[in-house]
Amino acid sequence: MRSSAIVTNPQEREPNQRPLDMRLIQRLFTFTRPYAAKRNWLFALVIIRSMQLPLLAWSIGAIIAGPVNGKRFDDVLLATSGFALLAIVTSVCFHFRQKLALELGEAVVHDLRARIFEKLQQMPMAFYDKTRLGRIISRMTSDAEAVRQGVQDVMFVTMVQVGQMIVAAIVMLWYDWVLFLVVLVMAPGLLWLSQYFRVKLGDAWREVQESFSRITANLAESVNGIRVTQGFVRQDTNAEFFRWLVEDHSVNNMRAARLSGIFLPLLELNNQFFIAVLLLLGGYQVLAGGLGGHPDPHQQFEALVVFFFMVNMFFGPIAAIGRQYTVALTAMAGAERVFHLLDSDPGVVDPPHALMLPPIRGRIEFRDVCFSYEPGKPVLEQINFTAQPGQMIALVGQTGSGKSTIIRLISKFYQPSSGQILVDGHDLRQIKTEPYIDQLGIVLQQNFVFTGTVMDNIRVGKLDATDEQVFEAARKLDCFDLLEALPNGFYTQVGEGGGSLSLGQRQLVCFTRAMLADPRILIFDEATSSVDTMTEARIQKALSVLLAGRSSFVVAHRLSTIRHASMVLVLDHGRLIEQGTHTELLTQGGIYASLYREFIHGLDT
Repeated sequence: MRSSAIVTNPQEREPNQRPLDMRLIQRLFTFTRPYAAKRNWLFALVIIRSMQLPLLAWSIGAIIAGPVNGKRFDDVLLATSGFALLAIVTSVCFHFRQKLALELGEAVVHDLRARIFEKLQQMPMAFYDKTRLGRIISRMTSDAEAVRQGVQDVMFVTMVQVGQMIVAAIVMLWYDWVLFLVVLVMAPGLLWLSQYFRVKLGDAWREVQESFSRITANLAESVNGIRVTQGFVRQDTNAEFFRWLVEDHSVNNMRAARLSGIFLPLLELNNQFFIAVLLLLGGYQVLAGGLGGHPDPHQQFEALVVFFFMVNMFFGPIAAIGRQYTVALTAMAGAERVFHLLDSDPGVVDPPHALMLPPIRGRIEFRDVCFSYEPGKPVLEQINFTAQPGQMIALVGQTGSGKSTIIRLISKFYQPSSGQILVDGHDLRQIKTEPYIDQLGIVLQQNFVFTGTVMDNIRVGKLDATDEQVFEAARKLDCFDLLEALPNGFYTQVGEGGGSLSLGQRQLVCFTRAMLADPRILIFDEATSSVDTMTEARIQKALSVLLAGRSSFVVAHRLSTIRHASMVLVLDHGRLIEQGTHTELLTQGGIYASLYREFIHGLDT
């Protein structure tokens, strides 16, 4: 399989927009508003420097054609001293221009990354279900860095170069307008060349960004799934696929580099060709005594020397602008991606007059609830049930039956496609989201823990909790001794993803976190099948304490949980086919009874 065979899903490709977009540039510029003073000083320095560089070139030409040509040594010393002073001032100006540009670029990227992270916290679960981790990381890393280059380099370096060209043009026009017209006649060739390569380079750099996103996505996925990879001995297969991705990125990079390698030398060649033409025409005018309309041969010589210094100042920036253009294309691609994320629909948004729900009693009612992740593919159909305060509701069914979707709807991660979900008689759509979720406790099957200590992870449930409150929550669950027995007790580092804790220990940390939060509604995805019998017994005991007196929804995998449930909801392909207590459903002899017999048979074998 060759790298050229690697094709991404068209739906995963980034939006195709023009490489340079004034709307994007203007929007990027709005991020400099908090730093207006620094930005304005930077603009002033840019204007000054754009005049200083042609002035230095003019000074050299004037000194050569004047005092040096006239062999006036005293005037040479004086003029050279003035040139040296101007050069020092120019260097100081360059230092502060560069310093302010770097500081402004860092400030903009700092704010942009903060906005990206804030947006990521607001994005709905649907976004994370559909977006690969590598793409999300790329927004914060490579795309943000591309924007930095666009702000601190492209914008201000280009302004200096353009200003330099304008000043050089004014000087040339002053010395000889006829010869300057020759420059203008040749300029469209450069413009056409730039326009032609602009489109080519735009496509090439967009492909570079796309292929790099595929690399970061695959890398993140490979690291997260390393246990599965090693467990199924897929190291060589994954490494081979990653090599294909790297080769694909390399091919795109080489294509962009080849285009740049053609574009920039062509600019340089055109520059030298133009100078040769001007040398021929300017020399002829001097010999004919008509350059600049000056009768004095010395003035004509000075005009010719200064003119050629100005020609370099006029054409030299074109190559520099060409180099900045390739950087600008990358910056535009990064800005497109970043703003596409920032403009994304945050999903669940509270209506203007959303209700601030008082402390929840815990009555949950589903009325004809239907839901689809994708249009035309229903996941839940006509779900109706009522959970009373303090009841434990067990969700039972085969994989893909809709159990996790019901939990996601109760958690307000998604909104139903139709029907209503009522919380204490109030439509969930009309309830303020954050205060509502603040009264939920969620313990997921993955038992996710953050990098840090056990104490830090438990405090996620209540950030202002004291150590004693954390200890008390653990004692209520009768797991204080198990957590205290860790190498450093509650201050043990859990490692990335909780790697230093066992599955049972991670689950107890999540239980204690939920107990500390003291939620009114508890959502629990049970998963204790991979722990030893003794630990499972402690977990089951802790679970019973955690669930006591709370409305709870449990995706049940264990018989003990189902037996003690107030109501069992049996789901099949998105439909609620049976509901009742464990005993009632066994008596009916339906789907649940069949599932129960399979479970008992599994225990016997």
